Amino acid sequence: MAKLPITLGISFKMYFGYAQTVSWCRQIADKVAPHPAIQDGRVSLFVLPSFPALPPVLECFADTPIGVGGQNLYQSPHGAYTGEVSGAMLAEMGCRYVEIGHAERRRLFGEDAHVVAAKTQVALEHGLVPVLCIGEADHGDPFEAIADCREQIDSALSLATPAQRSQQLVIAYEPHWAIGAAQPASLAHIAAVCQGLREHLSRHSSATVIYGGSAGPGLLTRLAGQVDGLFLGRFAHDPAAFETIVNEAALLTSN
Repeated sequence: MAKLPITLGISFKMYFGYAQTVSWCRQIADKVAPHPAIQDGRVSLFVLPSFPALPPVLECFADTPIGVGGQNLYQSPHGAYTGEVSGAMLAEMGCRYVEIGHAERRRLFGEDAHVVAAKTQVALEHGLVPVLCIGEADHGDPFEAIADCREQIDSALSLATPAQRSQQLVIAYEPHWAIGAAQPASLAHIAAVCQGLREHLSRHSSATVIYGGSAGPGLLTRLAGQVDGLFLGRFAHDPAAFETIVNEAALLTSN
């Protein structure tokens, strides 16, 4: 089986305005997209802007290997759902990814396991790669976290057909108890949980497990061999900082 690339993704959440989003993406398209490791597929990148910025972002990355996606989608294919965005529209626009089940969506908008499963199925039905966000609520040992997160993955895929289960999937792991905490999760905890999830998905050759916690330079190297990449946060809001992580990933893939 071919070795999976290192996957790096970023969601802007609601931090960026329209002009700032376009400026960031143009800089990445000019300076980062030509990187040899991205061009030859050793490093895979995806960007998730706010919905109104999707058209110009798709245009920025149209001639690059960098994927674009939505930060959310509705759990029904179409209908009278004012203010929502369908998976069909995201796919029609040219999106390749969609974020599902982030801790903020679960906490602030009441998205439960049933909603996450329905959204995952809709994403797969329209050929979108789910960026499935998972994480345990309480701080415990890695074995408890692995069991909890495995259950979340299985639940999210419960409505998918056998054919859909073989499609590409990105698992973004971040323990909920560590979000906004003074101390992030330890390297040992992250490595153990991500490795346990990779083993759980070993028969799913198109699945990658990335870490979505506080990520800066050096973390990818310290977790080398234990995770398939990173889901980057505010550190990567600086295009130069994002390029630093890409260079680090490229170095790891050349070893």
